[in-house]
Amino acid sequence: MVKKVTVLDYGSGNLRSAERALARVGAEVTVTADYEAAMESDGLLVPGVGAFAACMAGLRAVRGERIIARRLAAGRPVLGICVGMQILFETGVEHGVTTEGCGEWPGTVESLEAPVLPHMGWNTVKAPAGTVLFAGLDADSRFYFVHSYGVRTWELQPGPGFADPLVTWAEHGVPFVAAVENGPLMATQFHPEKSGDAGAQLLTNWLGTVG
Repeated sequence: MVKKVTVLDYGSGNLRSAERALARVGAEVTVTADYEAAMESDGLLVPGVGAFAACMAGLRAVRGERIIARRLAAGRPVLGICVGMQILFETGVEHGVTTEGCGEWPGTVESLEAPVLPHMGWNTVKAPAGTVLFAGLDADSRFYFVHSYGVRTWELQPGPGFADPLVTWAEHGVPFVAAVENGPLMATQFHPEKSGDAGAQLLTNWLGTVG
């Protein structure tokens, strides 16, 4: 069965790269800001590049935060990429300005502390046992990152009856969250659509959770 995925077009992100990458692994892809289309698709991909505040402004302009919240309330898959992951957290702090995010996870997106920023290029990650996104991938698989900000502390404490989120870490100067698997909500700080065969395997794994 072909999975129908919407790439949410809210004015930020590598929309066509994401569209092509998903199509290559077998998804039927629509790029749109249409509320109903985003709600009805089997999976929703939320891209994002640039500043946290600008991404949130664009997202709110198309009611994207409502789409994400409503899909998750119904247990329907959402995948955030790069700043599309960052905006899922409570707040982002850039250049001294604090911006409210979607609040799906507690935590703050802040500047990395490293001799060279942005963190640009290929890096390995440390995925936890039981991961779905990284299933079938070697521990030395590399993924493509472009960012100066990240989540350096994981704050969510699961309540009774809820499974622990699976958090994948990477390091550039300091450890930071590279990916999260939390029921229907998953996200990566890196760009799977730019990560070659490893990224294609990750998107294939995600599609396996969709539908």
